[in-house]
Amino acid sequence: MIYDFEAMDMKGQVQPLSDYKGDVLLIVNTASKCGFTPQFEGLEKLYHTYKDQGLQILGFPCNQFGKQDPGSNEEIQEFCQLNYGVSFPMFAKVDVNGKEAHPLFQYLSKEAPGLLGSKTIKWNFTKFLVDRQGNVIERFSPQTTPDEIEDAIRKLM
Repeated sequence: MIYDFEAMDMKGQVQPLSDYKGDVLLIVNTASKCGFTPQFEGLEKLYHTYKDQGLQILGFPCNQFGKQDPGSNEEIQEFCQLNYGVSFPMFAKVDVNGKEAHPLFQYLSKEAPGLLGSKTIKWNFTKFLVDRQGNVIERFSPQTTPDEIEDAIRKLM
């Protein structure tokens, strides 16, 4: 279950995902230097619109795709806040594929496979929607904008 996992926050503190029990979660692997980076703006808009109704957006920087997030956790956090006003929780940089993949992303990929059943995450800004009971509901491709996910989020509210 999603609540069995934990991750390091940007300050190096362990954050149990059970802290988000009862919330709708949108979990996103992010990057600061990617063509999809402007999606931070749309993610922040969704967060602002629905956070009081129980939406949490959890950002996980990843440098596995084209080395598009090479900075330190502090640099990434500062970039996201200064350029996009990101106020939703951001976590320490992780791998999402391979032997070193964070267990959370191994689980998400298994629960919501991609096209043709692929468990591999193809690129930055892959998004996973989780309901209030901790069930992984859907995977959205990097090309799917935050605006296009809004209806799916609203249904879970």
